[in-house]
Amino acid sequence: MTQYLYLASPVKLPTGAFGQSPISPDKPNVYRTEYDFTHLYFENNYDSVLKKRVSLCQHISFEYQVTAYSNAIPKPRSITGSPNERKCLSLLYQYLEVAIRESGIIEYYTCISGQEDRPISDRKSFSWSKIKDPYDLVIEDREFIEITL
Repeated sequence: MTQYLYLASPVKLPTGAFGQSPISPDKPNVYRTEYDFTHLYFENNYDSVLKKRVSLCQHISFEYQVTAYSNAIPKPRSITGSPNERKCLSLLYQYLEVAIRESGIIEYYTCISGQEDRPISDRKSFSWSKIKDPYDLVIEDREFIEITL
C-alpha cells in the first residue's frame, strides 16, 4: 500500500519533482541508477476541471496543500537507513525547511492511500527548531503534526 504525505500552508507551496538526477537534459527520463531516479513529487490541490482548490484531506486546514508519496519514507518501526530512504527524508526536510520559513507554519499528515479521512492516530505541535535531522520527520500512519517557526 502507498503511504501519502500531506502538507498544508497559508502560503503557496512548491510543486513538482525534487531530487531526480537524469543522465542529461536531452534524456530527462533516463537515469544511471535507482538512486538517481529516487525523488519526491509534490502535487498541489488545484483541480483544473473545477478551476479551484480542493481539500486533499479533511484533517489539513490551510488553503495551499500538496501531497507526495514515496515508498522510501519509512514508519518509525521500519527504518532501514538505506540510501534511498535517507535521500527521500533529506528531500522532505529541505522542502519543509523552505516552506516553514516562507509561511511560519506547516501542517504535516501521513496516511495510507484511501484512508485520508480516517481519524487521526496522534496529534502533535512543535517548533521547527526541534527538528534537527531528516529522521525526525518519520511519523506514524495517520499522525498529524503542526510545525511552527
